[in-house]
Amino acid sequence: MKLAALPRHAGQSGAPRRAAWQGGWYRAARALPSPNHGPRPAGSEVDLIVVHSISLPPGVYGGDQVQALFTNTLDWDAHPYFQPLRGLQVSAHFYVRRDGRLWQFVSCDARAWHAGVSCFRGRENCNDYSVGVELEGLEGGPFEPAQYATLARLCRALARRCPIEAIAGHQHIAPGRKHDPGPGFDWRHLQGLLRWSARRFADGALG
Repeated sequence: MKLAALPRHAGQSGAPRRAAWQGGWYRAARALPSPNHGPRPAGSEVDLIVVHSISLPPGVYGGDQVQALFTNTLDWDAHPYFQPLRGLQVSAHFYVRRDGRLWQFVSCDARAWHAGVSCFRGRENCNDYSVGVELEGLEGGPFEPAQYATLARLCRALARRCPIEAIAGHQHIAPGRKHDPGPGFDWRHLQGLLRWSARRFADGALG
């Protein structure tokens, strides 16, 4: 008796699967290029993911102020909180909204301006060898399940493209100067989603 053919799964049709990356740009993210970046040092490898948190103004979600900040189009006079930020030029590679939507501002092949003065496991200047991921949130506050899911997918995609050795928070690479994403971020939950070993997480992140 001739058996019926099994249904094909995505990627098994014989047609080439669409690549997850186009150069240093992740296709699953909405691209909004930022001018705030530069070249990585010659010979550097991206082996660190740095997690941040941001909301503008603090605790206000759903607007486009973060995107405006990273593209140098923020209206500094729109809120008193923005005044000390006037003229600031910063960026991150990625930004994860509360609902899990993902934006990308800088190619992963380029050096975004997210870490500042920093050091991880004896290596300074983390911007040189890291990818920065901002989560929409309040420093110390909780984050949404959709954000963890998106972050985990992104981390896995980055690990397939780059020799990622570790993931850390801004608080771990700039202790005393930065405190995000803070105690509201559940590192153990992220580890469970990723199934990465504890050694790939910053010292102290998992408690």
